[in-house]
Order: sequence, then structure tokens, then C-alpha cells
Amino acid sequence: MVRNRNLRALWLLLLLLLVAGSAALGGWMAWRRALGGIGDQAGERLNLHALAVQRLIDRFRVLPRVLALDPELRAALEGPPDAANTAALNAKLDRANDAVKASTLTLLDRHGRALAANNWNTPESNVGLDYAFRPYFRDAMRDGYATFYALGVSTNVPGYFIAQAVEDTQGRRIGVVVLKISLDALQEDWAGGGDVVFLSDAHNVVFLANHPEWVYRTLYPLSPADAASIAATRQYGTRPLSPMTWRVLAPQGADTLRVRLTSPSLAHDTMWRSLAMPKQAWRLHLLADTRPAVAAARNAVFAVLAAWLPVLLLGMFFQQRVRMARLRQRSREELERMVAHHASALRSAQDSIVAAASEAAQGGHGSLEHLPQGVSVVDAELRLVAWNTRYQKIFGFPDEYMRVGRPIEDMFRFNARKGLLGPGDTDEAIERRLQYLRAGSPHMYERERPDGSTLEIRGNPLPGGGFVTSYADITAYKAAARELRSLASSLEQRVEERTRDLIAAKAEADKANRSRTRFVAAAVHDLLQPLNAARMFIGSLASGKLDGEGRDLVERVRSALDTQDELLASLLDISRLEGGAVAPRMASVSLEPMLAELARQSGVLASTRGLELGHVRTSLVVRSDALLLRRVLQNFLSNAIHYTPRGRVLLGVRRAAGQARIEVWDTGVGIPEAKTRAIFDEFLRLDNGVDRDRRSAGLGLSIVDRIARLLGATVAVRSWEGRGSVFSVTLPLADMAMDAPAAAPADEDDSPFAGKRILVIDNDPLTRRQAMDLLIGWGCEVTGVGSERGALRHAETDDAPALILMDDPMDGREGGALRAGLASRWGHLPPTVLMAAAPRQADIERAAAEGLRYLTKPLAPARLRAVMTRLLMVAG
Repeated sequence: MVRNRNLRALWLLLLLLLVAGSAALGGWMAWRRALGGIGDQAGERLNLHALAVQRLIDRFRVLPRVLALDPELRAALEGPPDAANTAALNAKLDRANDAVKASTLTLLDRHGRALAANNWNTPESNVGLDYAFRPYFRDAMRDGYATFYALGVSTNVPGYFIAQAVEDTQGRRIGVVVLKISLDALQEDWAGGGDVVFLSDAHNVVFLANHPEWVYRTLYPLSPADAASIAATRQYGTRPLSPMTWRVLAPQGADTLRVRLTSPSLAHDTMWRSLAMPKQAWRLHLLADTRPAVAAARNAVFAVLAAWLPVLLLGMFFQQRVRMARLRQRSREELERMVAHHASALRSAQDSIVAAASEAAQGGHGSLEHLPQGVSVVDAELRLVAWNTRYQKIFGFPDEYMRVGRPIEDMFRFNARKGLLGPGDTDEAIERRLQYLRAGSPHMYERERPDGSTLEIRGNPLPGGGFVTSYADITAYKAAARELRSLASSLEQRVEERTRDLIAAKAEADKANRSRTRFVAAAVHDLLQPLNAARMFIGSLASGKLDGEGRDLVERVRSALDTQDELLASLLDISRLEGGAVAPRMASVSLEPMLAELARQSGVLASTRGLELGHVRTSLVVRSDALLLRRVLQNFLSNAIHYTPRGRVLLGVRRAAGQARIEVWDTGVGIPEAKTRAIFDEFLRLDNGVDRDRRSAGLGLSIVDRIARLLGATVAVRSWEGRGSVFSVTLPLADMAMDAPAAAPADEDDSPFAGKRILVIDNDPLTRRQAMDLLIGWGCEVTGVGSERGALRHAETDDAPALILMDDPMDGREGGALRAGLASRWGHLPPTVLMAAAPRQADIERAAAEGLRYLTKPLAPARLRAVMTRLLMVAG
């Protein structure tokens, strides 16, 4: 009896040890996984903060360069010191500073003395002070351009200094224009989160943080050289630089540490992520709370214990059956009643969930309510006919004002009483706005309100009469994007963690994704309108008389607008992919026709860059969606060509274990091993020192990653830094017994242009061929003609196309006669898009009056695609 009792005690002890060990192991694994998730999320937030810092600084870079070319400033620096008209210089700098709202703007002579400043009439005036000791003065006089962060000499206010040297006609540097900007806006942006965010300089001194106690601390003890440099440049004035004390608990990966802070003190361990900002020689740091990992470990322990509980209960149940054989039947009946009770409870809970979901689906909103801008619509008699809640909230209109048929003049007078129409005669300001509406003139401008906020106001006429006006806070798009990203991340995490509620969570995710797709599509549509207007203005400016530097600035602006078009198109693609708007159509795809066509098209671009593009023939057939697969390979080839300064690119296929691996090899600059996975993240573009003029938002490989997941394919990258890279996508081979291989379509997933007949009219063979190749790639049926006579002959023998892409002027003449001839032969003029290298403003206005659209050459694919989509939707 004693022996059996000891044996049972031993088994019980072993069981308890097993339970405790598994609970501890589960908690440890959950803790490690949660720490990894915290580190990854901290890295994403850190990248967004770094992007915000860089964008804030980039806003102010151009002003010192423009002022350095000003003849008045140059004349003041070339003449004797007493000859400078200080009052005029101060006034000019004051006006320039008002345009950008910087902190200070100062003109230094060749010896570092301040000749003029925008703050000349304040007690903290910079005029007359000697700044020769500042590094930004010495570096700008040496290199032409310099930056520096420090406390102001006269104001003792910290700021970021951007210095640009002023050169005389012989190229000698005779002075420096210095712009000082405040980074306080970053502190306000960082304060909204729960993280500790701070910036440190090249001396490892923290100079900006979202908590005051972190500023002016050193991450490491200062070397004598660093301390002497800080003192000589008076970078931080007389501020004491206290050391920061911390202890590393464990490294968590590249640029990531788990640390414990003692000064400044934090009540919890943190995940420390750092990111280098080489342009400024700074490092951006983020400290994330690790307590959620402890909570995850605790929950995992409870989950393991809860999983063991049924096992223990089952063992006790069997033991009870052995010891109480006489009560077996009674125990079975009791167990059946218990199971029935739990089943009923589960059914009731499921019914409650379904009922709650049905009730939540009954809500809705108006067609304007989903827009982030305030919107008002008036009819031809200037009476209010539609608006959204945001419009009423922006201006604080009383409810009795918001009714259909109310004259818009009443709304203007209400705003005038609140001082929102600015200084000057109120009646004149109201009449000027009414005249805009009567004339139906599109307009866009910014207005600064008394409370300090800035509204961007856009107005456009309606086709049937009336006018629509939108009012938007310029920062609203960023806030909406961050909120949308946070919502998507939170939704994905909930789907992973709550597997028991998979059906309800998936329905909620689908609903959120559809809402996001509609929002992004609407936002992209709205953003394309001001971009189109900017293109028109740039085209008008380019047609004027500009010097070499002016033309260079125009081309840079045009390049920036093209990049913005591509960014918006990529954002729309990502939204469609994540929102489930793209469904793959799987079929057997013969690879050889697709790869041969891709090699032919990309070979043209490769040859212009002095590269050789090779193609290895294949007979393999895969199971995939040809349109989406083509999109993936196009991105691989484009990246390989742009990041290969010399050598060759090779496209081929390998067979591997019942699968086909399509590979793109290059001899480019390569990718660091630590970054090979990160390149598939959004908004990440590695700075490899190649093709710096090619700007990108870093969304191409992110789209590739999403398409691969949609196809069930595997995307991989191998790279050797300095020698080249190979990108690959692995797909299953097709079962030839099931279906025949499908021909590879031309381009673009779910193309809205498939089968559309397009007529391209251009007397330049190269431009015509490029436009035709682009349209054929989108699945269009394209016909090209090179003269007015050829176009009229085509109209006599063929039906009207869905759209015309036409050079203007044609054969050196205005194309109105040709369009009239085409319309007379077909009975109407199809939707028409005009092309010109540098259209004049008069040409643009004439085309708009005829209902035509203008695009500048060379054609931007994203812009052409957007214009064609709108025209074909209206025509269809």
C-alpha cells in the first residue's frame, strides 16, 4: 500500500514538473516572439519618423540656393562694406522668410560678419555679429554648401542651419546665405506616441527629443576632441551636457538592443532601435516599451496551463472510473449532460456574435462623407445643394445655415464676420469669390486661418453647371495614412491571434480593406488633379525664355511630378492587392513567349545605358496568372537595369523538383546581406550610390511580394555586394494533362484596356513606336499613323477607335482641322488625348475648351493610364 502511494506521488511530481516546464517554455517562446514583434514595429515607426525629419529639412533646402543667385545680395557682398543698403537687404530677407516661415534668414560677408537678417528689428538681431567661428560658415565658404545644428548666438534658440555660398561672376565665394529652421514640429509629432524618440549628432549628443529630460545628454562619454569642438563652435552654448547611463541586457539584431535606462530613469526595460541619417551625420533613436512582451509571456503561460487542464481532468476522470466502477453509468450520464450544456452555450454565443455583426452592418454614410476634405457644391444660381459634415465643422456653421438652396453668399458673409476672409474690404472679397464661381474658373490656393492652421482650397466647375469646392488641412493625408497603416497592422495581428473567431475577424478585415481601397482610390483621384494643374504650369513655364539653370529647375520639378504619379499609382496597386480587388486567374502559361517579349522590351532600355541583356530560351510551362507574373518579372528587370552601372543582365529559367524558378541575374552593385529581406518592405529604397537621379518611393518590390503571396509563389533574392544580385520567383509546373498552356498576355493585371482600339497619330517614328509599345503592353489593339493624310485615310476604311492619342501640333500645324475631318467621317470625335513636348498655356486652355486632355512628352505611363481610365469610363 505504501509502495503504491509513493509511486503515485512520484508520477504526480513528474507530471507537475512537465506542466511547469512546458508552461515556462511556452512563456519564454511567446516572450521572445513578442520582443521580435516589438523590435520590428519599432523599426517601422523609426523609418516613418526618419522620413518625416528628412521631408521637413528638404522643404527649406531650395531657398538659400535661390537667394544665393539674387543680384542684389551679390552686389551688396561685392561692394565695400559701407556701401550695402542694409535696410533694403533686411526687407528682402524678411519677405523671403515670410514665404517659408523659417526661424531666421541671415546674409554673411566673406569674413563671417552678418550684413543683414530678417530679425534686424528685434532685440535678438543677428546684424553685426561675427559668425566666422561657426562650422556652417567655414564649410560653405570651402565647399559651397553646409549644414549645422546648434543654439543661436543671439537668440539662444536651437535650430538647424542651412548655408549656401554666394559666388561672384568669376566663381569666387564672397559670402554666405544662412537659413535657420526650427525642428519643434518634430517634437509635437513624436509626442503623440508612447515611444521615447530622440536625435543625436556626430558627437553622440542628444539635441532633440519628445521628452525634455532627454535633451542635451551624451550617449557615451565625450572625447577631448569632441568636447573641444563643441566648445569652439559654441554648438550648445553654456548648456551642461549630462551623461546618459544605461545597460545592455541583450542584443536583438542589427541596430537593436534591449536595454535598461538608469539616467534618465525608466520604470521598464526598453527596445532601443537606431537609424543612421547620413545626410546630416545624425542618428535617430526610438525606445519602445517591452512590457507587452512580459504580458504576452504571462498569457502564454496561462494558455499552456489551460491546455494542460483538460489532460489532467481526463486523467482524473479515468482514475475515477477505475476506482468507482459501480458508478460508471451514472458518471457517463452526468458527462453527457455537461457536454450538452456546453454545446448549447457555444451555440448561444455563436448566435450572439452573428446577431451583433448583422446589426453593425446596417450603418452607412453619404457619398461625400467618406472624403477627408470639407466639400461644398453649389448650383448655377450659386445656391448650396450639397456638403459634408467636415465642411460644416471646418467653418463652424450653425445647423440652421446648412440647408439646400441657401445662397453661398450667406456662408461667405458668415466667414467674413469671423475674420476668415482676411484684411480689406469685405464686400469686395465676397464679390471676388462669387465672380470665381460665376465664371467657373478652376482655382487652387492656400489660406492661413487666424488659429494658425492652413487650408488648401481647390475649386472646379461642374459639367452641368455649378461649382464644387474642397477645403483640406494639408497634414490630413499624412495623418489618415498613418491611421490607415495602424488599422491594417492591428487587423492583421488580431486575425493571427484570434483563430477561434476567424470567420468574424475575416469579415471585419474584408470590410476594412474595402473601405481603405475606396479611400485610397478617392484620395489618389483628388491628388492627381492638382498634379495635372502643376504639369500644365510647368509646360507653360518651359515654353518661355529660361536660362540653363532655370531649365534645369523646370526639369527637376517635372521629374518630381512624374515620381509622384508613379507613387500614387503604386499606392493604388497596393490598396487593390490588399483589399482583395485583384483575383488571380490561374492557367497554364508557356514561359518562352512571355520571356522573349520581356527581353525585347527591356533590351531597349538596357542598350541606352550601355548594358547587354541576355535571354535563355525555355520550353517550360507553369501554373500561374500570366498578367500578374509578367508584372513581377518586369519589376525584377527594371531594378536590375537601373542598379547595374556596367556589365550585363540575364533572364532565364531553372527546373527544380517539379517547379520552375525564373531568375534575373545582374552584375550590379549588390545588396548588403542584412538588407536582403528588408528590400521587400514599403518605402524602403537602398542608397547604393547608383542612379541617384532616379527617385522612387520603394514600393515596387513591396508590390512584387504581395503579388507573389497572391499567386502562392516564392520570391527570393541572393546578392553579393559589389558583384551583383539574382532575383527569382518559383512557380509550380503545369499539369499538361489538365489544360493547355495559355498565351502570356501583354501587361498589367486586371487591365481595363484589354481589347480597346486605340489610334496613335504622331509624325515622329520613335515617339509613335514607344507609345504603341506601351499601349500594346496594356492589352490594347493599337494602330499608328504618321501623317494627317494617313489619319484621314484610316478614318475612311475603319470604324472609330475607343480613344485617339494625337501629337499637337501635327505636321507643324494646329490639329483642329484634322480633328474636324475625323469627326465628319465618323460622325463624332472619339475621346482624344493631345501630346506635346512643351505645350503653351494658350494651347492648354484651347484644348480644355474643346473637352480635350493634354499630356507632355515624354509620356509618363502612370499619368497616361490615369487619363485613359477616366476618358474610357466616361465614354463607356
